[in-house]
This record gives sequence, structure tokens and C-alpha cells, in this order.
Amino acid sequence: MSDINHYIEVAVPIPVYNTFTYNIPESLYTPEIVGKRALVPFGNRRLTGYILGNAESGYPSGVKEILDVLDEKPLFPESMVPFFRWIADYYIHSVGEVVKAALPGGINLFDLIEIAVTPEGEKQLCDFSLSPREMEVLSYLKDGFSSLKTLERKTGSEIPKSLIHKMERSGYIVTKRSLKGKNVGPRMERFVKLLSPDIPMKRKSLRREKVISILRSEGEVSVKRLKESVPNVSGLIKTMKEAGSISTREKRVYRDPFGESVEPDTPPILTEEQNNVISEITGSLGKGFATYMLAGVTGSGKTEVYMKVALEAIRLGYSALVLVPEIALISQTEKRFRARFGEKVAVLHSGLSSGERYDQWVRIVEKDAVIAIGARSAIFAPLQNIGIIIVDEEHDTSYKQESSLRYNARDLAIVRAKQSGCLALLGSATPSVQSIFNSEGDKYIPLYMKKRVNMQPLPAITVVDLRKYRDSLKGARRFVTPELLGALKKTLDRGEQALLFLNRRGFANYPVCAACGESLKCKNCDISLTLHKQTNAFRCHFCGYTKPSVSKCSECGSPQIKMLGFGTEKIEEAVNKLFPDARVARLDHDTTSKKGSLVRILKDLKNRKIDVLVGTQMIAKGHDFPDITLVGIICADLSLNFPDFRAGERTFQILSQVSGRAGRGAVPGKVILQTYNPDHFSIMASISQDYREFFSKEIIFRKALNFPPFSRIIQLKISGRDKNKTKLHAHAVGELCNNLKTKYKDFQKTIEILGPVEAPLVKIANRYRWQILLKGPVTGQLHRFAEILVLENNSQINNPHVRLAVDVDPFFMM
Repeated sequence: MSDINHYIEVAVPIPVYNTFTYNIPESLYTPEIVGKRALVPFGNRRLTGYILGNAESGYPSGVKEILDVLDEKPLFPESMVPFFRWIADYYIHSVGEVVKAALPGGINLFDLIEIAVTPEGEKQLCDFSLSPREMEVLSYLKDGFSSLKTLERKTGSEIPKSLIHKMERSGYIVTKRSLKGKNVGPRMERFVKLLSPDIPMKRKSLRREKVISILRSEGEVSVKRLKESVPNVSGLIKTMKEAGSISTREKRVYRDPFGESVEPDTPPILTEEQNNVISEITGSLGKGFATYMLAGVTGSGKTEVYMKVALEAIRLGYSALVLVPEIALISQTEKRFRARFGEKVAVLHSGLSSGERYDQWVRIVEKDAVIAIGARSAIFAPLQNIGIIIVDEEHDTSYKQESSLRYNARDLAIVRAKQSGCLALLGSATPSVQSIFNSEGDKYIPLYMKKRVNMQPLPAITVVDLRKYRDSLKGARRFVTPELLGALKKTLDRGEQALLFLNRRGFANYPVCAACGESLKCKNCDISLTLHKQTNAFRCHFCGYTKPSVSKCSECGSPQIKMLGFGTEKIEEAVNKLFPDARVARLDHDTTSKKGSLVRILKDLKNRKIDVLVGTQMIAKGHDFPDITLVGIICADLSLNFPDFRAGERTFQILSQVSGRAGRGAVPGKVILQTYNPDHFSIMASISQDYREFFSKEIIFRKALNFPPFSRIIQLKISGRDKNKTKLHAHAVGELCNNLKTKYKDFQKTIEILGPVEAPLVKIANRYRWQILLKGPVTGQLHRFAEILVLENNSQINNPHVRLAVDVDPFFMM
């Protein structure tokens, strides 16, 4: 009897905007098929696809059959499928790529195509009869098979697939395919247990007695654990098993992403404001969708509110999702939640190994964990029956993904809450302009906490006008003013801790030749390199290019290379010279690149092993260190100078946030804020720490120029390696936009097209960059415009030499 055929809908992770129907034989079909991966034939390739649902029956016999189902249990619940579809539609992205981005990495199978030169190709290589590009490809293939990615890495540039196909048809190269991938899976360990608790001891076998003693006291124990206590135990286990004394089995164990255990905590006594907020939110649990905006000053106890609300959600049988913007904050947050909820907590973020992330994902799927905590990618956590989604520091730009699938996790939290019929809670001391605007309408319910816990006052802020020290102080000392120097000395004399904030890493960000004026630029980007003194190298902060430190100018040979500008390294060096007995540390991307380094620095700060911490925005958000009594803001103006309509908002938020790190313990805090623009409204509002004062002025500017929240923006990002081809393609896309606007009457009054223009950062990673902004007051029409542009003009906007990326609601406009 032949198999009964079922038809399923499969999404494949390639840039196409539709799903595909496959036949799945009865032998592979189960009722819980949605959420599993399938190995499918796709053209002449084999790909991992994701099963989104059953398809209608009655398809012709030509429908392809899947090759295999790769999972015993679904990797995501069926309830997440509408969420994936919404994301694909809103961000104009392939639903297969959306699902791939959501799932843990390293689990997919794929066809690896490798290339090698043929005898005919070797002959052509000797005759020098091909194009330079073909000759280059063949020269790198002389040593045998190589993948296309490896070949591109060796040549240092992208190789069009059309060139590979042409060379294969000409007989110069040969290709082979092999199934690769899936390097992540469950970790299995062997466990041992006694078959009888009354097994007799043998006096002459001390190792055997030790094993029996451990098994009696601890029950089933891993072989790994026994090896720690008993030398050469493997042979003894085999002997005891053959004698019938013990049994062994393979058992799944979860990799530990936390690194250290935590002690259960004692919940603090809540303030009246905390109680009021908790009562309001918990009273709405289980009653459908709503979005709350919690505006609570720094140190008002928002995290405790989150934990109390999550506790009530779990008591009612729901799960909870908690998002934090930075990996730097996850460690602190997950420790507090684990101290309260223990094994019910899972953590998801990019700092985990592939195996750790996979294990945490499975714990959530199998409902071993009902609270998921993580950075923006945790929005995809496969929780079921969600009661509340909490977004801490909701204003933070880190929630926006800037490559590939360019989603905003803060916005998706609200979408997922609406689809799940649960609550969304957005918390911040400095709510985004968008959220304040929504709370003044009827979209969000505003809640407020205006006082710090234990009635601690907000820190006193002293403003230092850097303009008056422009000529009297030189080098890094220009940014350690007498006011900051005096405050630092008093703080250290009292045995307290200080935090110095500068949102620029490195030592000097503008190395220039004093003789000819030539600046040291990245070979891949149109951007100055930054000197990192610790590694004695220049580094590009956009593409990662590194160049050893030089003593002479490459243009004129002069040794007069000046290291202009400053970064956290230079400030760290200056503080070390001024206070040689102080323990100074630095917290930025450079010092936290190794796994565990971030947790170590924060732990040292908490344990009073650091007196002064110098850092970038990583130190500005959410950290709670009660012994920090002084915050020094080295230069408050850096973010004001960005050509971005949100520059004022970001400046206000980060200054207010970093100021809030001071005085969270028994001793009142103090902030020294150094600025060249003391009268700018963003800086003045951060001094008073009044987000409504800032909002009242910022919203006038936004409305006058029709910027969000009064409009929505979609950015078309065009990039390519050839400067002229990129420019021509950008103008061709611009012409398509104008033609589309002319063609549809609905668009003529609602859609504004700005560009094409060169991006402010003209070249990054060897790609020239142009951009077009689409702006409109109506979200639906703006999306319809972009969808028609992308989907109906696919052949015209897709170019083998130039990429076009669609960024809906862009944040990074550079």
C-alpha cells in the first residue's frame, strides 16, 4: 500500500517573498508538524526549510517531496507563525529568513558547493587567454576544491555567481556538492546509579567504596562528576556494571550559560508608587491586550516592579518575556530574576555559545523555563501562553537590528503582545518621543514613578562650560577640568567610587600628518582610523580593519603624525597619571570582547576592586552600583553633532541615564557635566532630568519638519563596490520611485521622496553607499508604496553588482 500524501507549506531562508508547497509522505507526517524543520529539494540544491502549516490537498503530482523532517518536536509553537508572517510583511522580508533569524544558529543543513580547476582551466591559466577576473579565480583554485566563501575571502572581493556558472559551462572549473551544517545539538552525558542500596563494600577496594559512597549520597551521578573524585574510574565503572552493581545510561544535560549560582533573595519592602503601579498592571493580567508606558526616574525600582508583575503572571499560569537592550545589562537582570525565580529563568542573547543558546531555546519550548530574559533577539523566544512582555529601557536604539532583517524588538514586543492577547510594559526613565506621543493619545496607558526608592534624591548636576578651557588646558587634560579633577579627588579621598563617561572608544580618533595634512584612513572605508594604544594599532570601528601603528606618514614620509581627538583609552591614561594610586578600569567594546570579561569587570566594580570606571554607553544603562557617588560626563556634545533628526533625543536620553548611575546608595550623588553647548535644550533638560521638558520642545521641531511620530520613514540603502555603478543604480531606483508616485494618485499627495543622495558615511567595508528616504503620514500607504517598488520591480532593482536593502523605521541614518 502506497503512502498517503500530505501537502505542507514550507518557508525557505532565501530572499523570496513567498512560501512553497511540498508533499510529505505519511511515514514522515505527524499532527504536530508545524514548527519543525524539513530538508527540501530547491532547484538543484538542498535547503533547510521551516514548516508553517498544512497546505490544501489536490495538488498535481509534480509537487516535490521533502527529503526529511529534521526535528522530533517543533522548534516553535504554531501560535508564532502569524508573528513571523507579520514581520515578513511589515519589514518587506522573506518569511523563511525571518524564521531563520529567530531560531538558534548552527542547526540548519545546507548544500555546500565547492569549486576546483579542471585540466582545461589549468591550460587556460598557462595561456593567459582569459579575463583578469577569471585568471584570478583559477589561480586560487590550483590547490584543490574551495568553497565560494573561501575563494571570496582569498581574493578580497565578491565573486558573482554568474561568473562561476560561465566558467563551469566553459569547462574551466568543476563543482561538487555536499550536505553540511547542523553543528549544534543536545549535549549527552553518561550517568551511573546503584542497582541496590545494600551493595556490600569491599575493604580492599578504596576506589570502589568511594564510588558507592558517592552514589548512595547523591543518587544518579554523571561519569564526569565521578572522575572529579575518583581517579581512573572508567575501568571500574565497566567492571561494576558487568558485575550487576550499577547501571549506566545516556542523559541529556543543559550547558550552563550563567557561569555562577545565585542565592535566593528576600523581596524588599515596596514604595507606595511601586505598589500602585504593580496593582494597576496585575489587575489587567489575563484581560486582553494593553500597552503600558512606565516612566520611572533612575533608581525608582522599575526592575522590582517587573519581577512582581512576572511573579503574578506565573501564579496565574502565564509565561513572561523580559527584554533588555544590552548584553551588559542581561547579566545583572538575569541574576536578580534567578534569585527570585530559580530554574524557571532562561536567557537568550548573542553572547551565548551556539550550544548554550540551543539549550536555552529547548528549555523554553519544553516549558522548563517560563521566564525568558534577553536582548533584542529574545523577542523570538518560543514562549507559549504569554501573560506579559516587558521592555526595559524601551527608548534604547540597541533594540533596532541594523543588518539583514532590520527589525525593532521594542515595536515587535507590542505586536506580539497584541497577537497573544497579553500585556506589554515599556519601562524607561527617559521614554522615547514615540512612546510619550502614544501615551498622550490612546495607544499606551501611562504610569509614573517620580521618586527614588528609600527617598534618595536625584544627583546634583554641575555644568562645566568647556569653552572657557579651550586655550588653557591641552590634550586629554582639557577634558579633565579643574571642577572634575577636584570632585574626583574628594570622591577618592572618601573611599567612594566614580564613573567617567565618554561615548567614544580608543585613544585618538583622528591621526593626521602635521606636515602634509594627510589623515590616516581605513583602506575599506572613507573614515579615519582610531588609535588603540593598548594594542598599538589603528582600527576601523566600522569594518574592523586593523593597521599596525606607524611612525612615518605614508604620503610624505614625515614623522610628525599627530594623534588628535580622544577616546576612553586616553581618558583612562590621564586618570591613571593624575591618580596613580587609584584602581582605574575601562568598560567598552574593546575590554569586553572576550567571553566573561564584561561580567568580571562589573563584578570587580560591585566588590569595590575598582575606584574609577571609564566607559562608553555600556555603563550608562540600568546598572545599580550603590557606591558610585560621582559621575563625570567628559563631553556631553558628541551625539549632538550627528546628521540625524533624533540626535537631540539620544543626547538627552544618554546624559540622563548616565547621570542616574550616581547616588543610588546611602550617599547622595553628584554629576559633573562638561559641555560646549550648555544652552542646548537637550542638555538643559538632562540637567533637570525632566523628560517632559525635553519632549515639549522636541515635538515642536518634529512637527514642523514632519518627522516621526508625525510621519513614518522607509530608507532604501543602495551599496556596491563600483562607485559609478552604485551611483547609476541609485539614480535608477530613484527614477522608479518617482514613476511609481506619478502612476498612483494615492501616492502623489502622501509619499515624499528624498534623494537619492550619497550616505553621510560614503564608503564602508569597500562598498559605496547611497540612500533614498520615503516619507509618508500613513503607514499603510507608505508600506504599499515600498512593497510595489520591491515586489513588482524586482528585476530592475536587483543588480548583481549593487545591493538594495529596505530599512523600515530606520534608526541609523548614516
